[in-house]
Amino acid sequence: MIQAAITGERQVSFHEMPEPKARADWAVVKVHASALCTEYKLWLTGQNPGVIGHEGVGEVVEVAEGGPVKVGDRVVILPQFSCGRCQHCMGGDYIYCEDAYDFAALHGSEAGAGTFAHYALKPTWLLPKLPDEVSYAQATMAIDGIGASFGGLEAIGVNSQDTVLVTGLGPVGLGAVVNARFRNARVLGVEPAPWRANRALEMGAEAVLDPNDPEILQQIRSLTGGRGVDCAVDCSGQVSSERLCIDAARRRGRVAFVGECREELTITVSPDLIKKGLTVVGSWLYNRGDYGKVMKVIRESPLIDLLISHELPMSQLQTGFGLLARGEAAKIVVDPWR
Repeated sequence: MIQAAITGERQVSFHEMPEPKARADWAVVKVHASALCTEYKLWLTGQNPGVIGHEGVGEVVEVAEGGPVKVGDRVVILPQFSCGRCQHCMGGDYIYCEDAYDFAALHGSEAGAGTFAHYALKPTWLLPKLPDEVSYAQATMAIDGIGASFGGLEAIGVNSQDTVLVTGLGPVGLGAVVNARFRNARVLGVEPAPWRANRALEMGAEAVLDPNDPEILQQIRSLTGGRGVDCAVDCSGQVSSERLCIDAARRRGRVAFVGECREELTITVSPDLIKKGLTVVGSWLYNRGDYGKVMKVIRESPLIDLLISHELPMSQLQTGFGLLARGEAAKIVVDPWR
């Protein structure tokens, strides 16, 4: 089979790998579609993570024993190689598993570990089935396209009475716009890239503000009767945007951090949290039990096709990474067999 890898600065290569084999409760899935995510940042700098691709969907082609899936089932390939036995996994929060499998140690190679490949190997309990009416491309949104921000909005209880600020309108942030509009919330966005700002407006955001505007906080307050937004969701992973979410939230507001950030955010507890009564949460994907709710958004939202801006053959992975790096795409889906 063919599996993609980042092999240098702005370089993608395709390698012949052995086809993975089903064993115990692991099944082989023929990958029909896989969505691009933050791998483009590694591609820009030439960092090689070993395996790329974590947003795949496809068809089960081999199982080793009876279980929740059978050959021919259409499934989402959920991320991680979680143990399935710990407290987090049993409660549906598998993404936080601390006892995940070492894929290469268990299977002898990394063939099938990523979804930018012909085949993937996955524990069967991490392969929820697809509704018949959902296409493979649409189904990839069940991971980071819709799924990442869904967990954040769910955690802070966004509803139709809320004004929601979404900072960072990349693929995940645009997904947050879809999720918030599906809940009939009012949406304000923050994004410097014109293509992404325009796509958010097309999706129903009321306004998109430039993060480089020194008056941005005053603009947000003027749009919210001087009090601030009910909810804020950062999808940028930028400290300045995280700070803006805290400052822009009203008293008793709710803030969710979704975008990954490894820099230090300064919070002064009394004025930022206690005196405002803020709820601040970090959210990484969603509980496994909410898969049906995520799929409902994908099935019913009229904005899903706007969230998928490009469908490409996997042979054009470099093109896709370039579009993301320039801020000229939402979610990009590739077909490994083209």
